[in-house]
Amino acid sequence: METATRSVYASAAAVLVRNWTGTSTVPSHTLYPHQWSWDSAFIAIGLRHLSVRRAQRELESLLGAQWGDGRIPHIVFNPAVPNEAYFPSPDFWRTTTAGAASGAPAGTETSGLVQPPVHALAAWLVHRADPAASERRGFLRRMYPRLVAWHGYLTGRRDLGGAGLTANVHPWEPGMDNSPVWDGPLSRIEPAPAGSYRRADLAHGDPADRPTDLDYGRYVRLAADYRDRGYADDAHAFAVEDPAVNALLVASEHALAEIAAEVGADPAVHWERAARLTDAMLDRLWDARAGIFRCRDVVPDEQIDERGVAGLMPLLVPGLPTEVVEGLHATLTGPHFRLGEVPLVPSYDVKGPAFDPSRYWRGPAWFNTAWVIERGLRQYGLLADADALRSAIVAGAVDSGFAEYVDPFTGEARGTRGFAWTAALALDLAVTA
Repeated sequence: METATRSVYASAAAVLVRNWTGTSTVPSHTLYPHQWSWDSAFIAIGLRHLSVRRAQRELESLLGAQWGDGRIPHIVFNPAVPNEAYFPSPDFWRTTTAGAASGAPAGTETSGLVQPPVHALAAWLVHRADPAASERRGFLRRMYPRLVAWHGYLTGRRDLGGAGLTANVHPWEPGMDNSPVWDGPLSRIEPAPAGSYRRADLAHGDPADRPTDLDYGRYVRLAADYRDRGYADDAHAFAVEDPAVNALLVASEHALAEIAAEVGADPAVHWERAARLTDAMLDRLWDARAGIFRCRDVVPDEQIDERGVAGLMPLLVPGLPTEVVEGLHATLTGPHFRLGEVPLVPSYDVKGPAFDPSRYWRGPAWFNTAWVIERGLRQYGLLADADALRSAIVAGAVDSGFAEYVDPFTGEARGTRGFAWTAALALDLAVTA
């Protein structure tokens, strides 16, 4: 291992060790003191280079809180953390009672929402890091039925548009909580009264970097309404088909096919589902004129006329038509995202009216989205851009103190520091270079 790689390895490992709780990894001990769903999947991808056993445990602990209907909750709460440390806390979600009809676990407090399905991809990569150790513990054999149930939930109860794609019912679910892409659908939502909830996030982050009170009030309203309906997936005021979520589902279906073959199940069902999802994405979300995948607002059944980084992440999907790959690459390197001029990928169109290089998901660059895009560029042989982005991710992560996100132009750290998935994914790219 080269000296530079050893340095990244050591500093990233220190973050992951510090954030480890004994059963899982917190994104941050201050701002995010519990276990988050897609965070844990990305963290496991990096942890496999430190300890395969710990990476397995990361996923096992998360899936241990899976609901009976198949959903993997977006937060699994640590009972040792007081309610006032984070909002919405367990006493808001009340999943052990309000979620009982949907199969919420009786002994574990969780949220009722979900996050993007990176889990099967993570499980496959963790397995490949040490197949013999994985086989000895029966890791894939235990993960496979849970992952099948998870994908079944997403493509079943969450096919709200009726065309095969999974839909999200809250801006927290696609993971890009505060994106301007959601402004249109959110405008339909009456915010919860300001005095009816508290904002623990402002105690740990600069208010200029965080969502506004108006947006936060709408988030609370949507979550409370979902809870009060017993987390039933029926009528939703907010329902959006997101290209990043569906692209990650396709990639995870490909991984699930590999897992199925490994455990003696039939991989064909997963290849077929991946193909159907890909076709549905191209049909419903691809905008050839703009060269990007759009989010689709299911309520009026129309594409949302905004460019977010989620629309570039389908580069991760195998087998896209050549013209789609060329269109995505042109958009990524063109005036709206400017890869090559800026080291990382902004989370929102830099020419867009709502662009803000500092505010949460409204412009700053994130390391997990860049990791996905780097993997997609490499898959399609766009190696010069992939190599440059890989170097920028690793350098930007280290230079920012493994920040949650950064200014896309200056690389200045934003959000919390010592962020676990930043460390994990920088480690993964540094080690596998």
